[in-house]
Amino acid sequence: MAGDGIDRRALFHGGAVTLAAAVLPGCKDKENAKPAPQPPGPPPAPAPTADAGVKDLPGADIAELTISDLQYQLTNKKTTSAALVDKYQHRIVALNDKLRAILETNAEAPAIAEKLDAERQQNKIRGPLHGIPILVKDNIDTGDKMMTTAGSLALDGTPAPKDATVIAKLREAGAIILGKTNLSEWANFRGLNSSSGWSARGGQCRNPYALDRTPSGSSSGSAAATAASLCGGSLGSETDGSITSPASMMSLVGIKPTIGLVSRAGVIPIATSQDTVGPMCRSVTDVATILTVIAGPDPDDPATKASKPEDYAKYLDLKALAGARLGVPRKNVWGLNRNIDLVMTAALDKLKELGAVLVDPVDLELPPDFGDAEIQVFLGEMKPAMEAYLARREHPKIKTMADIIAFNKASAERELHLYGQEFFEQSQAMTGVTDPKYVAARAKCIKVVREGLLDKLIAEHKLDAFVMPTGGFPWLVDPLGDAAAANGVGSTTYPAIAGYPHITVPAGSFLGVPLGLSFFGKAWSDGKLIGYAFAYEQATKHRRAPTYLATAAL
Repeated sequence: MAGDGIDRRALFHGGAVTLAAAVLPGCKDKENAKPAPQPPGPPPAPAPTADAGVKDLPGADIAELTISDLQYQLTNKKTTSAALVDKYQHRIVALNDKLRAILETNAEAPAIAEKLDAERQQNKIRGPLHGIPILVKDNIDTGDKMMTTAGSLALDGTPAPKDATVIAKLREAGAIILGKTNLSEWANFRGLNSSSGWSARGGQCRNPYALDRTPSGSSSGSAAATAASLCGGSLGSETDGSITSPASMMSLVGIKPTIGLVSRAGVIPIATSQDTVGPMCRSVTDVATILTVIAGPDPDDPATKASKPEDYAKYLDLKALAGARLGVPRKNVWGLNRNIDLVMTAALDKLKELGAVLVDPVDLELPPDFGDAEIQVFLGEMKPAMEAYLARREHPKIKTMADIIAFNKASAERELHLYGQEFFEQSQAMTGVTDPKYVAARAKCIKVVREGLLDKLIAEHKLDAFVMPTGGFPWLVDPLGDAAAANGVGSTTYPAIAGYPHITVPAGSFLGVPLGLSFFGKAWSDGKLIGYAFAYEQATKHRRAPTYLATAAL
């Protein structure tokens, strides 16, 4: 779940992909799309041009439709869930050679869709996700015929025995699990110099806005697939930046919830103190819809004991920003990239126009002696968390971290030809959460980031949240090692270490590649952040459909 929106990005960072097990039925006649009614507010910007740059792409009538739009069509009998599955599957076939975003599709999806259509005909509607096709990151267990591998060949061939808690909740709410998405292998915490979005199982995922630029990671495939309208929405996971960074680089809304709001049971882990699951969608409303379904306590994840289910749609307020006190960190953010500064200046002006009170600047900066404390936390927590997960999987051969390391060495020509497994080996060498290096690092993370920075600034300035660019523009894909630190901008580390919520929303673009705006605040302020993102989204309408350019156009 580790991501790319932080200073250590310089450390973290092809092959063909196939659609496994899916038999795709023929396309049905296209339906006329009618968008769901929009709330009152500022006049919308011109609508995104769907499927720009791709001729005769299947399912053009569902491109850019939100979950709300799709539900409108289903409710008004303009389409069926079976037809949606069919169209999304055909889009996947047409685009996946280009994007490598999907590892496999669910052969059971058409039958599930027909069952949900039958329920609808009997007026048995489970909720706003009833009959909506959703893609999920391949580190989240699905108890079906699909694999859950974190992109690694080590776990391929043996399905998970049961659904992760979040998948069970989605199914209960009527969502159709359409398939599994590509990712940075082992959620981008296997070894040095990895390429974001690359996995041995799926190859190099691509950014649909400019195919030579990174999709970021580690929820690369979930973001690319959602941006390209290969699903209604998707699930990603984040330890530091893995939802918010790819969402920002593909004109999406993505939320990293407060740690403990959403269960991690059945999710391949990195660090229990920072891992979480969250939605990635084309609108804030859709993110609120999915988060409402997947949030809540789970006895299989003790961290969720304080989680209280609520309907996040109640925070979708056009006036949510009025009076909100937002801290603006500028040091080591502004002045590094002229074009980021231009987009962010316009964003801040819009926030003020919408009534936000900007506390500008606030001194949010990691001290020089913070060093690799976050990395040490990951290394200490990974081995015990991974082995607890593997015990649940009951894989016949892979039961320990040592087994994974040995498998990679034995399969070096496919697993280790681009980069190594230094982080696995370092984690294996530690004594887990009793290791003195881990204990000191975790205490430092809490003292410096949560108490000394976020909590201190929130109290001093009476802040409701912080606002800053999510990260930089997508960098060029480089199999020799990502140049992820080139933009020098990133917001993800602070809320990730603190365990606090973080949402990104489209803020604009330059040369056709997107940039995201982040809101993050104290624990359990997820709903408030959703409101801020919604008010900004509705006032700006910055979401744009991908253009599948070979490179960013001058």
